[in-house]
Amino acid sequence: MKQVLSYVLFQMIVIVVLGSTTVYAHPPQSDNRVAKSAEEICPLLIGHSVPDVQLTTVKGKAFDLSAALSQKHTLLIFYRGGWCPFCNLHLAELQSIQDELRNMGYQILAVSMDRPDKLRESLNEHELTYTLLSDSAAVTTKAFGLAYEATNSNTGTLESFSGRKHHILPVPAAFIIGTDGMIKFEYINPNYKVRVKSEVILAAAKAAIQ
Repeated sequence: MKQVLSYVLFQMIVIVVLGSTTVYAHPPQSDNRVAKSAEEICPLLIGHSVPDVQLTTVKGKAFDLSAALSQKHTLLIFYRGGWCPFCNLHLAELQSIQDELRNMGYQILAVSMDRPDKLRESLNEHELTYTLLSDSAAVTTKAFGLAYEATNSNTGTLESFSGRKHHILPVPAAFIIGTDGMIKFEYINPNYKVRVKSEVILAAAKAAIQ
């Protein structure tokens, strides 16, 4: 437990780690740009306010992010899509800690480029009981400074799952956000194979409300 808390403290001090060697302690707030690579993003950081944006639910209805955040403490996840095996493993891991987060007063919101019908497939296939949201137009991903251009063989899959041809992906990210709309903790890593561990999320979530 001491090791986990030390890791959380490190994250809160350093703010965000991008890759193994690049640390952005105070990058500029997001300007809605799309980076050329995952390593070049300029994300929102701890202490920044969450932008006022809308997403889409699995039923195709508008979802006001700011309104939802004002209701509960939130773990906000950005993932690549239901086609990504690393994302699916992470979504399943989040399901395993949902009850603990709920008991602390948290909700889980997970955002991807997937259009609503693809979100429903993910919910059913992986038996997820938290909220998946569509950002197929990449508006929210850009507003958080997580957007970059996909240039590999994933582009065809992206078009199929998002219904768009912009070929934008989010760098996978986890944000803990207070009811005041302020970012309290985050983990962002351009290596999509590496995701924040559930024990770190739980420790950070507890620390954010104490």
